[in-house]
Amino acid sequence: MVTNLLPIGSLLFSAFLMLMAGGLAGYLLPLRAVAEGWSTLSVSLMATSYAIGFTTGCVLTPRLVLRVGHVRVFAVLATLMSVSVLMHALIVHPLAWILIRAVAGFSIAGGYMVIESWLNERVTNETRGSVFSVYMTISMLGLMMGQFAVPLGDAAGPTLFIVGALLYSLAVIPTGISSAQSPQPLSQVTLDIRKLFRNSPASVVGAVLAGAIASAWSNLGPVYSQQSGLSTAEGATMLAAAMIGGAVFQIPLGRFSDRTDRRYVMIFAGLVGLVLSLAAVLVGVDSRWAFFLTMFLLGSVLFPIYSLNVAHANDHAEPNAFVEVSSGLLIIYGFGTMIGPLVTGAAMDAFGPWALFATIATAFGLYSAYAFYRTTKRAKPAEEARSDFRAIPIGKGQTPQTVELDPRVDVTPDDVIQERPAA
Repeated sequence: MVTNLLPIGSLLFSAFLMLMAGGLAGYLLPLRAVAEGWSTLSVSLMATSYAIGFTTGCVLTPRLVLRVGHVRVFAVLATLMSVSVLMHALIVHPLAWILIRAVAGFSIAGGYMVIESWLNERVTNETRGSVFSVYMTISMLGLMMGQFAVPLGDAAGPTLFIVGALLYSLAVIPTGISSAQSPQPLSQVTLDIRKLFRNSPASVVGAVLAGAIASAWSNLGPVYSQQSGLSTAEGATMLAAAMIGGAVFQIPLGRFSDRTDRRYVMIFAGLVGLVLSLAAVLVGVDSRWAFFLTMFLLGSVLFPIYSLNVAHANDHAEPNAFVEVSSGLLIIYGFGTMIGPLVTGAAMDAFGPWALFATIATAFGLYSAYAFYRTTKRAKPAEEARSDFRAIPIGKGQTPQTVELDPRVDVTPDDVIQERPAA
């Protein structure tokens, strides 16, 4: 295992630094916005702007890589990430932050794509599962360390912003001096919504709702923690608990979906999310342990439901259309991440912090109801037409991994993590 990791150690370290900075910024910015007295809707607009930038980055980064190569693109994007964090500290105004978050989303999406495509080409089919298991672990560790770094500083001062910018800048060094050969250019993303919807209506609708849920949680969870009286450290614990829950339950949930109609698992996951979100409203933060346990369990379905959508869509796709379906669903998911914060932010402004979980509960209910409706319209595909579930690294802001956009992914079903676009 160590032998497999040594050639890509620099890439993994770059990913760790970038994700640590992302975790820090993702938690710090909503806290600072609350401290400045800005409305929850303002934070929602920042999240939507980030989502627009991220989705645009998924589309345009392959063209940039084609022109100047992976290393140069990553260096430029990391610089933009660093500049965006510093600009938040320099210009403290909601309109400026909304615009800056779009730049951050664009550059971070490109950074993910460069690192993940590089990793894909540096590993073999036999080692890809274990390597991406390590990558998932590093992703989570980096994000959580970034979140738990926030309580060590003052959100109202410039220090944490400077630390975030430094981490983004440092992420360039391991990749820049790596001796690993640059991979082939990324493929272009194509999007045919009508074709996607004809292929699998449940997956398209589910991807929108999954994006809305994850985005609302990732961006407005910190706002909820502040408005509900949690300390900065407790807020980081709340976010980490959900992330860990998603990591623990994602593969068991996916394996279960391999053995039955995936829409039944989607129905189950939606109902679990509905019940746990309502439980969060009732439990509140008075009992910290009960609240954190609820967050852990909510995370078990909050992040993995996107993987179920990709899995179900590929069950009904032609073998040569896996990449097109997965990349298209990622863009659809991006649309959901634009909508979720707007609706949730408006609800929180109108009714209070508990509306975060009320709106998430509503989205989970719609997710479950539509999956049930689709079971009455089309039968489950034959077993031989189904492909294996593939786990997706969770918790990167409000987006799944971008490695799905790389058509060179092709591994055997025996890998620990299925990198063949999964059903």
